Amino acid sequence: MSRRSAASVVRHLDPSKYVLTAIGIDRSGLWHLQRSTCFEKLPGGDEALAIVPSQTVVSIVASKGLRNGTDPLDIDCVFPVLHGTNGEDGKLQGALDTAGLPYVGAGVLGSSASMDKAVAKSLWSGAGLPVLNFRVVDRRSSAEDLTNAAHQLGWPLFVKPCCAGSSLGASRANDLAELQAAVIGALRHDTRALIEPFVDARELECSVIGNADVTVFPPGEVIPSKEHAFYDYEAKYTDPTGARLETVAKVDADTQRRIMDIARSAYAAVRCEGMARVDFFLERSTGRIYLNEINTLPGFTSISMFPRMCQAGGFPYSEILDHLIGLAMSRTASYEALESSKGRTPS
Repeated sequence: MSRRSAASVVRHLDPSKYVLTAIGIDRSGLWHLQRSTCFEKLPGGDEALAIVPSQTVVSIVASKGLRNGTDPLDIDCVFPVLHGTNGEDGKLQGALDTAGLPYVGAGVLGSSASMDKAVAKSLWSGAGLPVLNFRVVDRRSSAEDLTNAAHQLGWPLFVKPCCAGSSLGASRANDLAELQAAVIGALRHDTRALIEPFVDARELECSVIGNADVTVFPPGEVIPSKEHAFYDYEAKYTDPTGARLETVAKVDADTQRRIMDIARSAYAAVRCEGMARVDFFLERSTGRIYLNEINTLPGFTSISMFPRMCQAGGFPYSEILDHLIGLAMSRTASYEALESSKGRTPS
Protein backbone atom coordinates (compact mmCIF):
# COMPACT_ATOMS: atom_id res chain seq x y z
CA MET A 1 0.00 0.00 0.00
CA SER A 2 2.82 2.45 0.85
CA ARG A 3 4.51 1.95 -2.52
CA ARG A 4 1.20 2.49 -4.31
CA SER A 5 0.61 5.70 -2.36
CA ALA A 6 4.17 6.84 -3.04
CA ALA A 7 3.71 6.32 -6.78
CA SER A 8 0.56 8.43 -6.71
CA VAL A 9 2.22 11.22 -4.74
CA VAL A 10 5.17 11.31 -7.16
CA ARG A 11 2.82 11.44 -10.15
CA HIS A 12 0.99 14.45 -8.71
CA LEU A 13 3.91 16.54 -7.43
CA ASP A 14 4.46 19.50 -9.75
CA PRO A 15 7.98 19.10 -11.25
CA SER A 16 8.12 22.85 -11.86
CA LYS A 17 7.89 23.40 -8.08
CA TYR A 18 9.76 20.48 -6.58
CA VAL A 19 13.05 18.63 -7.08
CA LEU A 20 12.25 15.12 -5.89
CA THR A 21 14.62 12.90 -3.91
CA ALA A 22 13.07 9.46 -3.43
CA ILE A 23 14.20 7.15 -0.63
CA GLY A 24 12.96 3.56 -0.49
CA ILE A 25 12.90 1.53 2.73
CA ASP A 26 13.45 -2.21 2.32
CA ARG A 27 11.96 -4.93 4.52
CA SER A 28 15.00 -4.95 6.81
CA GLY A 29 14.59 -1.23 7.47
CA LEU A 30 17.52 0.05 5.40
CA TRP A 31 16.99 3.32 3.51
CA HIS A 32 18.08 3.37 -0.14
CA LEU A 33 18.50 6.53 -2.20
CA GLN A 34 16.69 6.09 -5.51
CA ARG A 35 18.72 7.54 -8.37
CA SER A 36 15.49 7.72 -10.36
CA THR A 37 11.86 6.92 -9.70
CA CYS A 38 11.03 3.51 -11.14
CA PHE A 39 7.37 2.59 -11.46
CA GLU A 40 6.31 -1.04 -11.20
CA LYS A 41 3.11 -2.15 -12.91
CA LEU A 42 0.76 -4.16 -10.71
CA PRO A 43 -2.14 -6.49 -11.59
CA GLY A 44 -5.24 -4.53 -12.45
CA GLY A 45 -3.33 -1.64 -14.00
CA ASP A 46 -2.24 0.00 -10.73
CA GLU A 47 1.39 0.98 -10.18
CA ALA A 48 3.83 1.21 -7.29
CA LEU A 49 7.24 2.72 -6.78
CA ALA A 50 9.94 0.08 -7.02
CA ILE A 51 12.71 0.06 -4.40
CA VAL A 52 16.11 -0.32 -6.04
CA PRO A 53 18.90 -1.34 -3.60
CA SER A 54 21.86 1.02 -3.47
CA GLN A 55 25.51 0.45 -2.57
CA THR A 56 25.29 2.94 0.29
CA VAL A 57 22.38 3.55 2.67
CA VAL A 58 20.79 6.75 3.84
CA SER A 59 21.21 7.69 7.50
CA ILE A 60 19.87 10.39 9.80
CA VAL A 61 22.44 12.64 11.49
CA ALA A 62 21.38 14.75 14.47
CA SER A 63 21.00 18.44 13.51
CA LYS A 64 22.55 17.72 10.09
CA GLY A 65 19.76 16.11 8.11
CA LEU A 66 20.10 13.06 5.89
CA ARG A 67 23.26 11.54 4.42
CA ASN A 68 23.78 9.01 1.67
CA GLY A 69 26.85 7.26 2.98
CA THR A 70 29.03 10.24 3.89
CA ASP A 71 27.43 12.62 1.38
CA PRO A 72 24.85 15.09 2.71
CA LEU A 73 21.48 15.19 0.97
CA ASP A 74 19.93 18.57 0.20
CA ILE A 75 16.42 18.11 1.60
CA ASP A 76 14.01 20.95 2.42
CA CYS A 77 11.02 18.87 3.51
CA VAL A 78 10.24 15.16 3.93
CA PHE A 79 6.94 13.70 2.75
CA PRO A 80 6.57 10.34 4.58
CA VAL A 81 4.48 7.81 2.67
CA LEU A 82 4.47 4.71 4.85
CA HIS A 83 2.15 3.09 7.34
CA GLY A 84 2.16 1.29 10.66
CA THR A 85 4.99 0.64 13.10
CA ASN A 86 8.06 2.87 12.62
CA GLY A 87 6.11 4.96 10.11
CA GLU A 88 3.16 6.65 11.76
CA ASP A 89 3.81 5.91 15.44
CA GLY A 90 6.14 8.83 16.14
CA LYS A 91 9.48 7.04 15.73
CA LEU A 92 10.19 8.35 12.25
CA GLN A 93 8.90 11.77 13.26
CA GLY A 94 11.26 11.88 16.25
CA ALA A 95 14.20 10.95 14.03
CA LEU A 96 13.33 13.71 11.55
CA ASP A 97 12.97 16.20 14.42
CA THR A 98 16.42 15.21 15.62
CA ALA A 99 17.77 15.77 12.11
CA GLY A 100 16.19 19.24 12.00
CA LEU A 101 14.04 18.41 8.98
CA PRO A 102 10.48 19.65 8.36
CA TYR A 103 8.08 16.84 7.47
CA VAL A 104 4.49 16.39 6.39
CA GLY A 105 2.00 15.15 8.95
CA ALA A 106 1.66 15.01 12.71
CA GLY A 107 4.58 15.41 15.10
CA VAL A 108 5.83 12.88 17.63
CA LEU A 109 3.05 13.37 20.16
CA GLY A 110 0.20 13.46 17.65
CA SER A 111 1.57 10.46 15.78
CA SER A 112 2.16 8.25 18.81
CA ALA A 113 -1.11 9.20 20.57
CA SER A 114 -3.09 8.57 17.39
CA MET A 115 -1.40 5.25 16.64
CA ASP A 116 -2.23 3.88 20.11
CA LYS A 117 -5.96 3.25 19.96
CA ALA A 118 -6.34 3.02 23.74
CA VAL A 119 -4.50 6.30 24.30
CA ALA A 120 -6.50 8.06 21.59
CA LYS A 121 -9.81 6.80 22.99
CA SER A 122 -8.79 7.84 26.52
CA LEU A 123 -7.96 11.35 25.32
CA TRP A 124 -11.22 11.57 23.38
CA SER A 125 -13.23 10.33 26.34
CA GLY A 126 -11.52 12.89 28.57
CA ALA A 127 -12.48 15.59 26.09
CA GLY A 128 -16.11 14.51 26.24
CA LEU A 129 -16.13 12.95 22.76
CA PRO A 130 -18.18 9.80 22.02
CA VAL A 131 -16.28 6.51 22.18
CA LEU A 132 -17.39 2.97 22.88
CA ASN A 133 -16.57 1.50 26.28
CA PHE A 134 -13.38 -0.51 26.08
CA ARG A 135 -10.89 -2.56 28.08
CA VAL A 136 -7.19 -3.11 27.52
CA VAL A 137 -5.53 -6.49 28.11
CA ASP A 138 -2.02 -7.87 27.69
CA ARG A 139 -0.14 -11.14 28.03
CA ARG A 140 -0.48 -10.99 31.82
CA SER A 141 -4.28 -10.88 31.65
CA SER A 142 -6.04 -13.98 32.95
CA ALA A 143 -9.11 -15.84 31.76
CA GLU A 144 -10.93 -14.16 34.64
CA ASP A 145 -9.89 -10.74 33.28
CA LEU A 146 -11.39 -11.64 29.91
CA THR A 147 -14.56 -12.94 31.53
CA ASN A 148 -14.93 -9.72 33.50
CA ALA A 149 -14.35 -7.63 30.37
CA ALA A 150 -17.04 -9.57 28.51
CA HIS A 151 -19.46 -9.18 31.43
CA GLN A 152 -18.87 -5.42 31.54
CA LEU A 153 -19.00 -4.82 27.78
CA GLY A 154 -21.48 -7.46 26.58
CA TRP A 155 -21.39 -9.83 23.60
CA PRO A 156 -20.40 -9.81 20.81
CA LEU A 157 -16.99 -8.19 21.21
CA PHE A 158 -14.38 -6.81 18.87
CA VAL A 159 -10.66 -7.25 19.55
CA LYS A 160 -7.69 -5.51 17.93
CA PRO A 161 -4.08 -4.64 18.77
CA CYS A 162 -3.70 -1.24 20.43
CA CYS A 163 -0.91 -0.27 18.03
CA ALA A 164 -1.26 -1.79 14.57
CA GLY A 165 -2.58 -0.62 11.26
CA SER A 166 -4.54 -2.04 8.31
CA SER A 167 -6.87 -4.04 10.62
CA LEU A 168 -4.09 -6.56 11.29
CA GLY A 169 -4.96 -8.84 14.19
CA ALA A 170 -8.55 -7.59 14.39
CA SER A 171 -11.42 -10.04 14.87
CA ARG A 172 -14.89 -10.51 16.31
CA ALA A 173 -15.64 -12.77 19.29
CA ASN A 174 -19.05 -14.23 20.15
CA ASP A 175 -18.08 -16.26 23.22
CA LEU A 176 -15.26 -16.72 25.70
CA ALA A 177 -13.37 -19.27 23.61
CA GLU A 178 -13.43 -16.96 20.59
CA LEU A 179 -12.42 -14.03 22.81
CA GLN A 180 -9.39 -15.90 24.11
CA ALA A 181 -8.38 -16.81 20.55
CA ALA A 182 -8.95 -13.23 19.35
CA VAL A 183 -6.77 -11.80 22.13
CA ILE A 184 -3.99 -14.28 21.33
CA GLY A 185 -4.21 -13.23 17.66
CA ALA A 186 -4.13 -9.53 18.49
CA LEU A 187 -1.14 -9.95 20.81
CA ARG A 188 0.88 -11.34 17.91
CA HIS A 189 0.92 -7.76 16.58
CA ASP A 190 1.31 -5.72 19.77
CA THR A 191 1.92 -6.13 23.49
CA ARG A 192 -1.58 -4.83 24.33
CA ALA A 193 -5.02 -5.50 22.89
CA LEU A 194 -8.20 -3.43 22.89
CA ILE A 195 -11.57 -5.05 23.59
CA GLU A 196 -14.78 -3.17 22.84
CA PRO A 197 -18.41 -3.98 22.03
CA PHE A 198 -19.20 -4.90 18.45
CA VAL A 199 -21.81 -2.52 17.05
CA ASP A 200 -23.95 -2.93 13.97
CA ALA A 201 -22.88 0.31 12.35
CA ARG A 202 -22.04 2.10 9.16
CA GLU A 203 -18.32 2.92 8.83
CA LEU A 204 -17.80 6.60 8.01
CA GLU A 205 -14.56 8.51 7.49
CA CYS A 206 -13.65 12.19 7.51
CA SER A 207 -10.56 13.94 6.06
CA VAL A 208 -8.99 16.71 8.13
CA ILE A 209 -6.16 19.01 7.04
CA GLY A 210 -4.39 21.72 9.01
CA ASN A 211 -2.23 22.69 11.98
CA ALA A 212 -3.85 25.11 14.43
CA ASP A 213 -6.51 26.05 11.88
CA VAL A 214 -8.07 23.03 10.21
CA THR A 215 -10.35 22.20 7.31
CA VAL A 216 -12.75 19.29 7.76
CA PHE A 217 -14.26 17.66 4.68
CA PRO A 218 -17.67 15.99 4.47
CA PRO A 219 -17.57 12.31 5.47
CA GLY A 220 -17.46 9.36 3.12
CA GLU A 221 -18.49 5.77 3.78
CA VAL A 222 -16.84 2.37 3.56
CA ILE A 223 -19.37 -0.39 2.76
CA PRO A 224 -17.83 -3.89 3.20
CA SER A 225 -19.14 -6.59 0.89
CA LYS A 226 -21.31 -9.36 2.32
CA GLU A 227 -18.28 -11.67 2.31
CA HIS A 228 -16.62 -9.54 5.01
CA ALA A 229 -18.07 -9.00 8.48
CA PHE A 230 -16.11 -5.73 8.73
CA TYR A 231 -13.51 -3.74 6.79
CA ASP A 232 -10.68 -6.19 7.52
CA TYR A 233 -7.22 -6.56 5.97
CA GLU A 234 -8.48 -8.75 3.11
CA ALA A 235 -11.28 -6.32 2.27
CA LYS A 236 -8.79 -3.45 2.23
CA TYR A 237 -5.91 -4.95 0.30
CA THR A 238 -6.44 -8.40 -1.22
CA ASP A 239 -10.10 -8.64 -2.26
CA PRO A 240 -10.82 -6.28 -5.17
CA THR A 241 -14.54 -6.46 -4.37
CA GLY A 242 -14.05 -6.37 -0.60
CA ALA A 243 -15.75 -3.02 -0.12
CA ARG A 244 -17.48 -0.17 -1.88
CA LEU A 245 -16.18 3.32 -1.12
CA GLU A 246 -18.66 6.18 -1.19
CA THR A 247 -16.77 9.48 -1.39
CA VAL A 248 -19.71 11.37 0.09
CA ALA A 249 -21.78 9.43 2.63
CA LYS A 250 -25.54 9.44 2.27
CA VAL A 251 -26.42 11.00 5.64
CA ASP A 252 -28.66 13.90 6.60
CA ALA A 253 -27.24 17.39 7.03
CA ASP A 254 -27.36 17.30 10.83
CA THR A 255 -25.48 13.98 11.02
CA GLN A 256 -22.89 15.26 8.55
CA ARG A 257 -22.37 18.42 10.60
CA ARG A 258 -22.04 16.49 13.87
CA ILE A 259 -19.49 14.09 12.38
CA MET A 260 -17.42 16.97 11.04
CA ASP A 261 -17.55 18.79 14.39
CA ILE A 262 -16.46 15.66 16.25
CA ALA A 263 -13.66 15.06 13.73
CA ARG A 264 -12.35 18.58 14.36
CA SER A 265 -12.39 18.06 18.13
CA ALA A 266 -10.86 14.57 17.89
CA TYR A 267 -8.01 15.92 15.74
CA ALA A 268 -7.23 18.62 18.31
CA ALA A 269 -7.51 16.28 21.32
CA VAL A 270 -4.63 14.07 20.12
CA ARG A 271 -2.53 17.07 19.05
CA CYS A 272 -2.68 16.10 15.39
CA GLU A 273 -1.15 18.34 12.72
CA GLY A 274 -0.84 18.25 8.95
CA MET A 275 -3.53 15.73 8.10
CA ALA A 276 -5.54 12.77 9.30
CA ARG A 277 -8.41 10.53 8.38
CA VAL A 278 -10.83 10.20 11.30
CA ASP A 279 -12.94 7.03 11.31
CA PHE A 280 -16.40 6.69 12.84
CA PHE A 281 -19.16 4.22 13.59
CA LEU A 282 -22.73 5.35 12.92
CA GLU A 283 -24.91 2.86 14.82
CA ARG A 284 -27.76 1.71 12.59
CA SER A 285 -30.42 1.24 15.28
CA THR A 286 -29.87 4.45 17.23
CA GLY A 287 -28.04 6.88 14.93
CA ARG A 288 -25.38 7.32 17.61
CA ILE A 289 -21.94 8.43 16.43
CA TYR A 290 -18.79 6.87 17.91
CA LEU A 291 -15.18 7.70 17.21
CA ASN A 292 -13.27 4.63 16.07
CA GLU A 293 -9.71 5.52 15.01
CA ILE A 294 -7.55 8.29 13.60
CA ASN A 295 -4.94 7.70 10.89
CA THR A 296 -2.18 10.31 10.63
CA LEU A 297 -0.61 8.92 7.43
CA PRO A 298 -3.65 7.74 5.44
CA GLY A 299 -3.48 6.02 2.08
CA PHE A 300 -2.63 8.34 -0.80
CA THR A 301 -3.43 6.31 -3.89
CA SER A 302 -5.73 7.93 -6.43
CA ILE A 303 -8.57 5.77 -5.09
CA SER A 304 -7.78 6.15 -1.37
CA MET A 305 -10.52 7.69 0.72
CA PHE A 306 -8.46 10.56 2.17
CA PRO A 307 -7.65 12.33 -1.12
CA ARG A 308 -11.02 11.37 -2.62
CA MET A 309 -12.93 13.01 0.23
CA CYS A 310 -10.76 16.12 -0.09
CA GLN A 311 -11.35 16.21 -3.83
CA ALA A 312 -15.10 15.85 -3.32
CA GLY A 313 -14.83 18.89 -1.06
CA GLY A 314 -13.22 20.92 -3.84
CA PHE A 315 -9.52 20.31 -3.09
CA PRO A 316 -7.66 18.79 -6.10
CA TYR A 317 -5.02 16.14 -5.39
CA SER A 318 -1.98 18.20 -6.44
CA GLU A 319 -3.18 21.13 -4.34
CA ILE A 320 -3.51 18.83 -1.32
CA LEU A 321 0.19 17.95 -1.66
CA ASP A 322 1.20 21.61 -2.01
CA HIS A 323 -0.83 22.55 1.05
CA LEU A 324 0.56 19.74 3.20
CA ILE A 325 4.14 20.69 2.33
CA GLY A 326 3.34 24.30 3.16
CA LEU A 327 1.91 23.26 6.53
CA ALA A 328 5.07 21.30 7.31
CA MET A 329 7.31 24.25 6.52
CA SER A 330 5.19 26.75 8.45
CA ARG A 331 5.03 24.49 11.52
CA THR A 332 8.81 24.27 11.65
CA ALA A 333 9.14 28.03 11.18
CA SER A 334 6.70 28.70 14.02
CA TYR A 335 8.68 26.49 16.42
CA GLU A 336 12.00 28.01 15.39
CA ALA A 337 10.60 31.46 16.25
CA LEU A 338 9.99 30.47 19.88
CA GLU A 339 12.59 31.61 22.43
CA SER A 340 12.35 28.26 24.21
CA SER A 341 12.96 26.39 20.97
CA LYS A 342 16.28 27.87 19.91
CA GLY A 343 18.21 25.00 18.43
CA ARG A 344 15.22 22.66 18.82
CA THR A 345 12.68 21.22 16.41
CA PRO A 346 8.96 20.59 16.92
CA SER A 347 7.66 17.45 18.58
